[in-house]
Amino acid sequence: MMLLAEKLTKTFPGVRALDGATLAVRAGSVHALLGENGAGKSTLVKLLTGVYKPEAGRILLDGAPVQLGSPIEALRAGIGVVHQERNLVPEFSIAENIALQHLPRRFGLVDRRRMRAEAQRCLDLLDLQLDPDAKVAGLSVAQAQLVEIAKALSVDSRVLLLDEPTASLTGDEADRLYAIVRKLTATGHAVVLVSHKLEEVFAVADTVTVLRDGHSVAEAEALSAYTRDQIVDLMVGREYRSVALADRVAGGRETPALSLSGVSTRHGHRDVSLAVAPGEILGLYGLVGAGRTELARAVLGLDEIIAGQVAVHGKPVRIRDVGEALRSHRIGYVSENRKEEGLFLEQPITRNVAVTVWRRLAKAGLIPDQAERKVVADYTELLGIRAASPQQLAGQLSGGNQQKVSLAKWLAAECDILIVDEPTVGIDVRTKAAFHELIARLASEGRAILLISSDLPEVITLADRVAVMGDRTILGELPNDRDYAAMSQRIIRLIHAPVAASLKEPA
Repeated sequence: MMLLAEKLTKTFPGVRALDGATLAVRAGSVHALLGENGAGKSTLVKLLTGVYKPEAGRILLDGAPVQLGSPIEALRAGIGVVHQERNLVPEFSIAENIALQHLPRRFGLVDRRRMRAEAQRCLDLLDLQLDPDAKVAGLSVAQAQLVEIAKALSVDSRVLLLDEPTASLTGDEADRLYAIVRKLTATGHAVVLVSHKLEEVFAVADTVTVLRDGHSVAEAEALSAYTRDQIVDLMVGREYRSVALADRVAGGRETPALSLSGVSTRHGHRDVSLAVAPGEILGLYGLVGAGRTELARAVLGLDEIIAGQVAVHGKPVRIRDVGEALRSHRIGYVSENRKEEGLFLEQPITRNVAVTVWRRLAKAGLIPDQAERKVVADYTELLGIRAASPQQLAGQLSGGNQQKVSLAKWLAAECDILIVDEPTVGIDVRTKAAFHELIARLASEGRAILLISSDLPEVITLADRVAVMGDRTILGELPNDRDYAAMSQRIIRLIHAPVAASLKEPA
């Protein structure tokens, strides 16, 4: 085995994150590390990369025990990682970020020519048409994720850990990434893939380890020996089948709760019109970079609208910020970027959930702790948030539980309109199904929901209508008949129609 993590144990206050877990990875293979949110995957990755130290067990590379006291020691040992959350310095250039952990020097100074050449080599590996001197702050989410991968490739890691590497990538970008992965394994590298996209896992992985509640319930076994349903059963600990969403009567006949008419924005949106009624889910689908998140931010006053009109319950409005959207119009926004926009990571769950209702809870200018705890208790139970206590820091939660806390604060505020951006990116299959059921229930209770997602099955499962966006404009809108194959074809045709039309235009 190139890498063997044997019987690792790690405990945090009130939680045993790993309990004798084992991971064995062969050279030249793609090894899938699977499990629900909170199963211990992220903790295991952090043990392998020197962020944490195990309380028991050992790590071996090529049969020799190693002590990984820091991420730098892990890198020197040949273990690289691409985390789900990006770890780039926004104000640094792409080249500076790629070379940050191994800056080339000449006469004691940073050799910028070599640094730029190395960055260009790594970008070329991924077929990324980016200027190495461009600042990371100006990149899209997908571009930043690919730069993270280029950064890991730059240290020539013998073992490369990929934690949800395609969560923010289009299908073409993911295909490009996995072509690179295959090149790496062909030359003897080992790749550990952490992903909730089981279709992707079955397409690229050779072997699998499944974690459940900190234990490894399948260890280094051939993935071909399992079906998708068998893997899901191992992850959840019992036979699991997705539950069809309860039938509901969609809204749409009333005055729209939220409508956009001919909206154009500073980010390049052109003549965007759409509407979502109480009790309705409008899916806003498009590939990464289509402009969906930027449109939502403009509606909420975070980006500038330069033409057109936004209306709430039929009345024109000009929203200046998220606080005004909540206070004056009862609009909530579950951001796709939960780490930077959705949560206070260094604050407890209580503070994160209750922040939207402080004014309601305040007595004589103070927020009673008991009132905060009551709000949190209600939504912890409703959403199934798994935590050691309500005082646990949000940054210590798994990705799925962080997303639940991000949603809980808007439910606590009793919003009439919810803009939900990529609600299930990076969360496991059972939590994803629970989110789908919750979103459907919220619509059944009369809330208007604008669901932004690049997950096509998710959109077709939930939305009553689907607005398709491309290049910052609405390409078309479709009623959803829940025929997955037919809806997929219609949506994909809409996305590619502008490209086909441009190819027919005379030169």
